[in-house]
Amino acid sequence: MPRILRQFKRAMVTDPVLALPDMSKPFVVETDASDFALGGVLVQDGHPVAFESRKLKDVERRYSVHEKELLAVVHCLRLWRHYLLGSLFVVKTDNTAVSHFMTQPKLTSRQARWQELLSEFHFVLEYRAGSSNYVADALSRRADLAGLESVAALASSAVAYLLPYTPSASLLALNFQCRHLPPPLHPVSQTLGF
Repeated sequence: MPRILRQFKRAMVTDPVLALPDMSKPFVVETDASDFALGGVLVQDGHPVAFESRKLKDVERRYSVHEKELLAVVHCLRLWRHYLLGSLFVVKTDNTAVSHFMTQPKLTSRQARWQELLSEFHFVLEYRAGSSNYVADALSRRADLAGLESVAALASSAVAYLLPYTPSASLLALNFQCRHLPPPLHPVSQTLGF
């Protein structure tokens, strides 16, 4: 029997990728943030119940690393509120500063709002080394989310690169600044050489 067929059969009879939540058992929320996205996984008995990953908004990308990690926690708790509210659960993050957030003496107004929201939940924050926080880490570093936010930057840098070499690049640069890009005559990937 071919190996792929055996793997398929095994996958059909083993636990599903997402487990159904059992409200009598404790949950674990694992979160992470990168420069462009945040991610999290809701786990119960070592099985994932839900996954979350989203691109950071432009304003959020300017947050400090500490605040991005906090945002990941806040976002996941808001999203899975219906599972978590009213029960004790653990939040695991790979940022040591986040694990001390609830006892932090000085807060920005944003952090104070987050702390107020988090006070509705009954949880324990735990530090987890980044090397063992691999699911949330992978969700916060999805390549498809990284590409979404850099299109304008790529186009801008491509135009800047082409200015000295292409006579029509100055027209393209002017149109780009006005946000009225003409339709390309040929694919951008051929123009840029990749």
